[in-house]
Amino acid sequence: MPKFTRRTSLLLLVGIAAGFLSGLFGVGGGILVVPGLIVATKMDQRLAHGTSLAAVLPISFASLLTYWVNDHVDWSVGAFLALGSIFGAIIGAKLLAIASKQVLSTVFIFVLVVSGVKLLFSTHGDGRNALSLIVVIVLIAIGFATGALAGMLGVGGGMIMVPAMIVLFGIPSAVAKGTSLAVIIPTAISGTLRNRKNSNADLVAASIVGATGIISAVAGGWVSARMSDSLSNTLFAVFLLLIAVRMGIQARAAAAVEGAA
Repeated sequence: MPKFTRRTSLLLLVGIAAGFLSGLFGVGGGILVVPGLIVATKMDQRLAHGTSLAAVLPISFASLLTYWVNDHVDWSVGAFLALGSIFGAIIGAKLLAIASKQVLSTVFIFVLVVSGVKLLFSTHGDGRNALSLIVVIVLIAIGFATGALAGMLGVGGGMIMVPAMIVLFGIPSAVAKGTSLAVIIPTAISGTLRNRKNSNADLVAASIVGATGIISAVAGGWVSARMSDSLSNTLFAVFLLLIAVRMGIQARAAAAVEGAA
């Protein structure tokens, strides 16, 4: 089988898996796209992060439509999160251009572990309070932090925003997921524009992954709407921790090879 055909097939599989994950858990899918690109297609770490963020855009949009139809989007909360994330994504993209591969891997794994542990102990949200000035400031700060991670790590930021909305603001799981997707879209656009300028994005690979993930994203959203919050949170937490372990093993192996050289 020709190399291009095999690579394309692998990108299609990554897109299907990332799309379903996006719809199921309300994330952009980058936490699967990044390791998928690195492991399956042997893409460079920095390029994989930038490519992932570009691929997240169409996947997140398809997932958002599913949640929007079911009225599972808090647009007020999303607006303030997006305000911070857009600027944060620009900063994160700048860091991607200068950060070492080891630093990128370490930060990525750390974020996965923290998010997974938080979700294991999160509770079911029964609705948020009114948006006071303090709450608005906190939302913007959370948006900025997740935007910076998105720009640097190639993830949409949903793995941070979803637990934060559930744990800190009492927002129901389904609404937190839909709102997260609404924020991911402008974040992905902002970070991708910067990554493209820095030549840190393979837009051909991103388009294949993103286009493939659209259909599976809708399917994931359909399943999520029929899943209990406790089961959804537990499955998401376990998945994040498994990805962290896999990336940790890979990073350790790479460090061993470099040390031997």
